[in-house]
Amino acid sequence: MTSGQDRSQTAAPRLRRRGRGSSGRVRSVRFALTEEEYREVGAAAEHAGLARGTYAAYATLAAARGMVNPAQSPFRQALTELIRAATLVRRIGVNLNQAVAKLNATGQRSADLLPYAAESLRRAERLDAAAEAVRRHLR
Repeated sequence: MTSGQDRSQTAAPRLRRRGRGSSGRVRSVRFALTEEEYREVGAAAEHAGLARGTYAAYATLAAARGMVNPAQSPFRQALTELIRAATLVRRIGVNLNQAVAKLNATGQRSADLLPYAAESLRRAERLDAAAEAVRRHLR
C-alpha cells in the first residue's frame, strides 16, 4: 500500500468541500479560542456536516446579519437527513448483491427479488432528487 492509501484508511472521513468551480473566499479573519470553545465549534460543525472553518464563517456571517445560523436552518437539517436516507437506501444494494449471489449459486430467485430491486432504485432516485432540490435552495 502507498502512504496515501494508508492515510485514507486510517483518517477520519473527510467532510465535503466547496467545488472547484465555485468562487472562493479571498479574505480571512483570525480569532483565538480556548480548548473548550474549539471543541464546541468542532462538535457543532460536525453535527452540521460542515468543515470547522466553513461552520465558523457561516456562524459569523449569520451573527453579523442578525440571522439564524444557516448550518442550523431547517433546509440544512433536511438536506442532512436526506443524504443519510439516500446512503441507507444505497446500502440496500448489499442485500441485493447477496440475493443475486444466491440466485447465481442456486439458479433460483425469490419472486419478489426484481420488484424489490426496482422499488429500491426508485426510492434512491427520489431521495437524490429531493436532496438536490434542497441543496439548490440552500445556494
